[in-house]
Formats: sequence, structure tokens, C-alpha cells
Amino acid sequence: MITLSPEAVKQINYSAKQSNSENMCLRIAAKVSPDESIDYGMGFDDAKDDDIHVTSHGVEIVIAPSNAELLNGMQVDYVELEPDHFHFIFKNPNDPKYKPPKEQ
Repeated sequence: MITLSPEAVKQINYSAKQSNSENMCLRIAAKVSPDESIDYGMGFDDAKDDDIHVTSHGVEIVIAPSNAELLNGMQVDYVELEPDHFHFIFKNPNDPKYKPPKEQ
């Protein structure tokens, strides 16, 4: 369903430790904007009864059932987009504006 890169896992675990959220799940949410782009949200949260649970590299991820189809097959990565500026990126094949990286 959702996978995390090793770099994303490292940063998520670091952030959980810094915010004393180590016993919480990582919630990933998404919504489609009027321009058909997808806005993503991510943070530590308690699981709800109807959440879908996924584990990637030891990180428990929860998503609302309403987001399941939109997030299916997505990978979350943590990359340096500019020198010394790291960001989470969402590689989502369900996003109409997503372009997969070219193979080298």
C-alpha cells in the first residue's frame, strides 16, 4: 500500500524521538485540490478504529479508509532538493501530475 524509503524512515524516527511521539502512529492523509493536484499531510497520531494500518520498515502508518485508494502504491522519500534543504516527497502513481523518475 504505502512504502517508506530508508531515508524517510530515518527522519521519521528522528522526528518521533524529538517530539516524544515514539509510541504513536504516522498518519498520512491526502486530498485532491481544485486544480487536481494532491495535497499531502503527515504527522504523528493515535489510530482510530476504522483506520487502515500499514507497516513499512518498522514504522506503523495509519490512513483513513477514505484515503486508501488515493494513496495505494505511494512511496514516501526524504531527499535533498537544494543544498542543505531536505524535504519529504510523495511518489504517488495515483496523482495525475506524477511523473515517475526515468531509469538510468
